Amino acid sequence: MAYLFHLIEQYGLAILFFNVLVEQLGAPVPAYPTLVITGALMHRGEYSAPVLLLTAVVAALIADFAWYLARRRYGRKVLATLCRISLSPDSCVRQTESIYSRWGARSLLPAKFIPGFASIASALAGTVGTKRATFILYDGIGAALWAGLGIYLGSLFSTTVDDLLNVLTQLGQYGMILIAVGFSVFVASKWWQRRRLRLSLRMARISVAELNALLQHGMRSAIVDVRSPAAQQIGRIPGARTISHHEINSFVPDAPMDQEVIVYCACPNETSAAIVAKQLMRKGYKKVRPLSGGIDAWIAAGYAIDA
Repeated sequence: MAYLFHLIEQYGLAILFFNVLVEQLGAPVPAYPTLVITGALMHRGEYSAPVLLLTAVVAALIADFAWYLARRRYGRKVLATLCRISLSPDSCVRQTESIYSRWGARSLLPAKFIPGFASIASALAGTVGTKRATFILYDGIGAALWAGLGIYLGSLFSTTVDDLLNVLTQLGQYGMILIAVGFSVFVASKWWQRRRLRLSLRMARISVAELNALLQHGMRSAIVDVRSPAAQQIGRIPGARTISHHEINSFVPDAPMDQEVIVYCACPNETSAAIVAKQLMRKGYKKVRPLSGGIDAWIAAGYAIDA
């Protein structure tokens, strides 16, 4: 344990840089403990505040700019990848799209304080055409606020942090085990939350081929598009009704209770669509199914879309 803290004392800037970098790239490795510890060491005079802040901000900007460029090149596949590696629920995609559609680049200021938001917001910025200079400005300020608070807290509570580090050092290998157990519990709890969400949303899906066949045969189905306004710009399935983020919890389709309702989104595992489908079923609708693969699968199959 003493060796670990010796490393932090000797190579704190490098450890801080890589910790912030991998966290902002989407790995479940919290960087705030490192920010707090290096902030406490700064209080001892081992680091300067501007150097610590610059190190953290540069690392965050590199990771965020990578997602910004990736979304411009690879499109919605980037969002799917983000939600697969993230331990946050998949519904973060729609929530982030709604927030970014409303506030634009300004939403990057508090982004890093919201779990699961920062990487997706960076990717969205690349999609909607946010200028690079604007993105770097707002993302840099947001990163400075986020990192600065962690460093400040470490400096403010440096005595408490020192006492904690001393206790862990005295525990030796048991201190390392304690940290490992704490990290494992954190990751496991996030994984379990995500698993519970997926299990709660298990239900029958309809394939894009089935839906297209229904439309071709003139069968009546209520089709509901629950994507954000930004996502709806690529087009929608013919005859679909769009609903806003605020309508999700209260939406009731203008259709008989026994009529089939198809709900689709553009998020991994059809999470937003499944949430709305579950709500409609609780309200009495008997035939409600999310569209498997959502709008991306529909477009990939070559079926028609309305502007």
